[in-house]
Formats: sequence, structure tokens, C-alpha cells
Amino acid sequence: MELKSEMQTEPTQARELLVFTLGSEEYGIDILKVQEIRGYDTVTRIANAPAFIKGVINLRGNIVPIVDLRLKFGLGEPQYNEFTVVIILNIHKRTVGMVVDGVSDVIALEQASLRAAPEFGAAVDTTYIEGLGTVGEQMIIVVDIERLMGSEEMALTDAAARL
Repeated sequence: MELKSEMQTEPTQARELLVFTLGSEEYGIDILKVQEIRGYDTVTRIANAPAFIKGVINLRGNIVPIVDLRLKFGLGEPQYNEFTVVIILNIHKRTVGMVVDGVSDVIALEQASLRAAPEFGAAVDTTYIEGLGTVGEQMIIVVDIERLMGSEEMALTDAAARL
């Protein structure tokens, strides 16, 4: 019986994260939210959309909104090249894409190595940061991608149907 209880707690101790880069920083999101990873392709702009919403793509008959996280996080102008990718996510029964500079790894992050994001006051919005994780020498900013994409500003999970 003891073995069974250890098996039940094991999944909560480590999570698998897809690690991607924006500039010189590495970010992680829950791998279970990722549907696929694609090379960056042209998007169709939507009039009056915020700058960080690049537009939409047709993905096998589904219209998918595409968000550029570099623009969303205010990390400077994106430079699209052969390493730029779109991570297609399934969030709240919606398909959303996010443009990142590159994908580097899939890691198992122990819950014990996840630290709370520091408080910066009103100057920096850390609402979407679950914490900072370390794997060896690597520091990863763990993003709550559901909270980010479902935020009122993004409006990509419930309100996106009205676009």
C-alpha cells in the first residue's frame, strides 16, 4: 500500500514543461497545453487588434489567433528568422498560437525547485508568472499560459469567438 501512495504523489512532484526563448530569457509552459510546434509563417492581420496579436492563421480548417509574446511582454521588436516558431496551444477548448524566438527543450521540473516570482509592485505585472524554476544552472520563468491567454486584455479564450 505504501508503494501505491508514492505512485499517487509522484505526478505532483515533477511537471513537464516546454521551454522556449524570448531574447536571452527562457520560459516554460505546461507541455500538456501544447498541441504542436510549427515554423513561423505569414499571418492575416485583423483590423484594430492590439499590436501583440499578429493576426490569424488557417490551421487545417480552424482559424487560430496568433499572439507574439515578445510584443506582449514588451521585449523589443521581434525578428522573425528560421528559428522563430509558433507554439499551438489548446486552452479552455480553444486553439491559440503564440510566436516565440525558439523552442529549446522539454524538461521535468521538480515542484521543490519552483520559487515564487519576486514582487515588483505596480511597475511589473507578474500575474502570469507561476514562479522561477531552476534545472542545474538554467533559470526558467514558468508562465501560467491559461491565465495569460484567458486574461481580459488578451480575450483569446472566451471573448475571442467575438473577434
